[in-house]
Amino acid sequence: MGILNVTPDSFSDGGRHNAVDQAVAHARQMIDEGADIVDIGGESTRPGSAPVSLKDEWARIAQVLAPVADLGVPVSIDTYKAEIARRACANGAVIINDVWGLQKDPAMPDAAAATGAHVVMMHNRDVADPQIDILADIDRSFERSMELADKAGIPREKQILDPGFGFGKTIDQNFQILNRFESLLKHGLPVLAGASRKRMIGAVLNVETDERLFGSMAVHLLAMQKGAAIVRVHDVRPHADAARILEATLKEHAE
Repeated sequence: MGILNVTPDSFSDGGRHNAVDQAVAHARQMIDEGADIVDIGGESTRPGSAPVSLKDEWARIAQVLAPVADLGVPVSIDTYKAEIARRACANGAVIINDVWGLQKDPAMPDAAAATGAHVVMMHNRDVADPQIDILADIDRSFERSMELADKAGIPREKQILDPGFGFGKTIDQNFQILNRFESLLKHGLPVLAGASRKRMIGAVLNVETDERLFGSMAVHLLAMQKGAAIVRVHDVRPHADAARILEATLKEHAE
């Protein structure tokens, strides 16, 4: 899953792809490099970012959705707002990537079900709490998200889980999740890992966001080895190459 932020303030690439031509060109490049999905976001979810109105979020993504969808790979819309999800799916998106796991906007479960889209349901917290068992907290949140999805009529085969690296978690908790990533598979759904360029990597390597490629690859390769079905990344080609090597290795082991 290649990341396409059409925002002025995303933590890593804010402002780089917020013109339509630039955004479509970057999406095309990511697809050429091996992206299977393009994830479009119109509101930054970095820590401390200001909320964006529905009107402004839609204005950022409206002109980008259809031309990116025309490039021939599934398009994901990164939003927790039901109305944005509805509009995006009417304009070519087939996946809703909700960083609040259908739990922020009460209208999201029914809206997502009505679109027929796949849904990525991420674990999130308003603030990090170093005292909690983060894996237990994720399990509870996943069960709640799955319950909401089931009740709304979203088929299980269209549900995807995401533990939410970097969202409401301490650095140590992020690595606890990575260390026990395979435990997330017990819910019976595909699991997405998205740690690209995040603070957990910078904290270990002491490097800025643009220098976190190798750390991102290490985290994502470990997650894939432990069962991640999707990785959400800024740098597509290096991850696609690494994934192919891992796939060949696992295939050889299976034989």
